[in-house]
Amino acid sequence: MHNSMREEEWATWLRQSIAGDSPAYRRFLQAVTPYLRGTARRYCERFGAPPAEIEDVVQEVLLAIHLKRGTWDSSRPLGPWLSAIVRNKMIDTMRRRGRQVMVPIEDVIEVLEAEEPASGLSQHEAEKMLAHLKPPQRDIVEAISLGGVSIREMAARLTMTEVAVRVALHRGLKKLAALYRSDQS
Repeated sequence: MHNSMREEEWATWLRQSIAGDSPAYRRFLQAVTPYLRGTARRYCERFGAPPAEIEDVVQEVLLAIHLKRGTWDSSRPLGPWLSAIVRNKMIDTMRRRGRQVMVPIEDVIEVLEAEEPASGLSQHEAEKMLAHLKPPQRDIVEAISLGGVSIREMAARLTMTEVAVRVALHRGLKKLAALYRSDQS
């Protein structure tokens, strides 16, 4: 979104609508719909989707905005939040239609969580490094990174929240990366 004044006006209306102002919500939806339609058109062109998909995507985006508007962090810009919803709904639409969607890495690089894997470690070396972690953290790193267990599964297995598992995994991987770097020096 290039016009920051327009985006700020939309953000003001969305904040007001979240606070219960129905006319502000109506103004927001009427103002943002052409932007959503243009964004959906660009994604359809990029992904090779027929123009008929545009209105379906716009309707799904409007529904998603309605259902998820309370999740928007009003301290952050509105444009990227809207663009992400359009992109995700476009991908969902293409998947439902049985089309394979190729998303350029530049569009999702900020949301990728994976770190570069350490290469050249033998099983013995990996076990030796894992021994530096305390039991719950070691179990999490081993199960998720080496065993392919999902975060949700691991959280259920350890009766922890998914957020706590993610934090433990991140900290464990960070510690292992530091150990690996110090071993390589």
